[in-house]
Amino acid sequence: QVQLVESGGGLVQAGGSLRLSCAASVRTFSHYTMGWFRQAPGKEREFVAAINWNGANTVYATSVKGRFTISRDNAKNTVYLQMSRLKPEDTAVYYCAAARMETVVRFDDPVSRKMGEYDYWGQGTQVTVSS
Repeated sequence: QVQLVESGGGLVQAGGSLRLSCAASVRTFSHYTMGWFRQAPGKEREFVAAINWNGANTVYATSVKGRFTISRDNAKNTVYLQMSRLKPEDTAVYYCAAARMETVVRFDDPVSRKMGEYDYWGQGTQVTVSS
């Protein structure tokens, strides 16, 4: 079982920055694709960004591309989401997710945008952007 713990959320003014972290309790962190999703009040959870096992492949939602950067440190079992030029519409609970290598192979998608292609989820961290 993999446990994911997000941190770094908070209240920030529009135009500001935050860095989210997600620490994974697993021995083989480098075997997992990692993703970030978010859910705003009254809306469905949506994809934000994903990164493959070695960080060589990343994808972003159109709404955050150029403002957010996903990265990982396999030595620290941690994935990050650097968020810059934040907007009020970025306000949401942000969730970290992990996909096992077997799942990645099954769906043949090393950086999936689909919730159903992730096996483990964190509890979420709130990000609030004030205007």
